[in-house]
Amino acid sequence: MVGITGFAGYVPYYRLAQKEIARAWGGRGGAGERAVASADEDAITMAVEAVREILRGHSSQAVDGLILATTTSPYGEKQGSALVAAAADLKRDVRTTDYANSLRSSTSAILSAVDSVKAGSASRIIVAASDARLAQPRSANERLYGDGAAAIEIGRDGVMAELIGSHSIADEITDVWRKGGERFTSGWEERFALTEGYSRVVRQAVSELFERTGIGAAEIAKAVFYAPDPGSLASLARSLGLQAAQVPDHLFSSVGSTGTAMPLMVLAGALEEVKPGEKILVVGYGNGSDALLFEATAHIDKPEDRKRNALKRYIDSKKMLENYETYARFRDLIETERQRRQPESASSAETWRDRDDIYRLTGHRCLACGTVQYPRQRVCVGCRQKDEFEAVPLADKRATVFTFTLDFLNTDTNPPTVMTVVDFDGGGRAYMQMTDRDPAQVEIDQEVEMTFRRMYDADGFRSYYWKCRPVR
Repeated sequence: MVGITGFAGYVPYYRLAQKEIARAWGGRGGAGERAVASADEDAITMAVEAVREILRGHSSQAVDGLILATTTSPYGEKQGSALVAAAADLKRDVRTTDYANSLRSSTSAILSAVDSVKAGSASRIIVAASDARLAQPRSANERLYGDGAAAIEIGRDGVMAELIGSHSIADEITDVWRKGGERFTSGWEERFALTEGYSRVVRQAVSELFERTGIGAAEIAKAVFYAPDPGSLASLARSLGLQAAQVPDHLFSSVGSTGTAMPLMVLAGALEEVKPGEKILVVGYGNGSDALLFEATAHIDKPEDRKRNALKRYIDSKKMLENYETYARFRDLIETERQRRQPESASSAETWRDRDDIYRLTGHRCLACGTVQYPRQRVCVGCRQKDEFEAVPLADKRATVFTFTLDFLNTDTNPPTVMTVVDFDGGGRAYMQMTDRDPAQVEIDQEVEMTFRRMYDADGFRSYYWKCRPVR
């Protein structure tokens, strides 16, 4: 039996109200809000969050493969999944792959992961889907889009939902696209894109899956789709004979349409509710469609196997952006003054040398006295023993704020910059920024957790490092 053995979702901390977007452009506001990736988040960092969530309480060294599905990787030529694997502290000989350029990358990646496990080339593969798509300002999609990520683990042991059928079709159509080097998505006339693209293709894929498996719409407990908007989703579901009760919340009013990540995020929520024997339909779309049919097993009812509702926790943990202008700064939609300090710089060679400290957040414990220190040093600060250390992972440890300062002079995208010194549980101290925070509520002895974030772009590449944040 091969299928889903774990699931998790991630939603950024910040939200922007629909009515605030409308206010910025003089339109009428709608209900709800959209998730907004912070200025230090992107598809890579959100994927890391989802993967770390799915690994919580499990060994990261047992993962054989990691697939990153995204249309918004910061690189056109550089593997994002290798960086995600490093930040998630996966083993060195893990197989990494990027699936890109299509909104159905996530469902295609799941099918590939299932095939690999069935073939015996891997026993445990994580598919991480993450997107932070950018719509043209003042467009309808600016309100509809949202940022987020999800991770689905595929394996043989402890299968919670077995893949019992699938069907894929390819369809060449230019309905939604983004050319290389462009920031904003583009689309053809809406009626054409929906009728001749999305609705037609998805109906065909699902109908042919039902025909091949002998399973009808009435037997589906949860139907999960990629959908561009709530109206198109409702219309498609009706045309397939699905009732409203069979279609779970697709997060339009709380998160938004998250692109490649959408089917897996909604699936993560649906898996919290299904019972053994119930069937779940999962459908991706983008120049074709993947239709996947899962059946929940007895493991779905076991508390030790079913993940806690991390997606709901992240949705509920939020802060509303006060205005559209803050969102525009986050996305570099408006030019702002840069800091009047030494220009940011980066060294690929230095990053490579210290990649375990930088990406895996590895501390070092003295074998003589037990003192933990970070970053790596040759001499123990406790007993002065030289070169006698063992590696200690710090990324999953909680910490407390020892001291902090608020920097109002730094032209931060979300001022002020909060700089902290934190003490890790079990030993170790580090100097790092605090993110996803309210500066007025930062205090000594505050409990924080680690989060992998974007630092800055310099010398042609993007720098990443760890920050702390209040526990979400």
